[in-house]
Amino acid sequence: MSRILYIVRHAKAEDRAIFMADHDRELTSEGIIAAARMGRYLRDQDVRPDVIISSTAFRAKDTAKVLAEQLSYDPAQIRLSPDLFDGGPKAYMAAVNALADDTSSAMIVGHNPDVSYFAEFLTHENVGSMSKGAVIAVSFEDLTWAEISSRTGSITFRIAPKQLPGEK
Repeated sequence: MSRILYIVRHAKAEDRAIFMADHDRELTSEGIIAAARMGRYLRDQDVRPDVIISSTAFRAKDTAKVLAEQLSYDPAQIRLSPDLFDGGPKAYMAAVNALADDTSSAMIVGHNPDVSYFAEFLTHENVGSMSKGAVIAVSFEDLTWAEISSRTGSITFRIAPKQLPGEK
């Protein structure tokens, strides 16, 4: 069975302020718009994740919600994982390895540099630094989610908000 994982970096968030915890930073209006455009693009590409997992940070949760709405996925079904906030790539791997075998596609929404490192770990391809709101699709052939590990996937596509059709 073929499986696909959509790795998403949260969209643009407000700058960190002295009085605000990093976890509580919210999306800017520009970030909300970019996430909605990305969601519409993904929907037009027939992306239909069975599961969406997100960090509990406001900016990641909000990105996941906007994407879910565009993809006709019930936002109330988004799985929140506190480990994805500052948990490192190991936390992302644990979330993926725990997915049910009947899941064929999943989306995970988190933070840089972890999402970039995670994509590189899975594919052994040079991803660099994912831009805000970017999505990398990684496919896996004939593996269960529990069997996925280093160098087992290949990048199917990658796209950033600035690359969307109609963007300057």
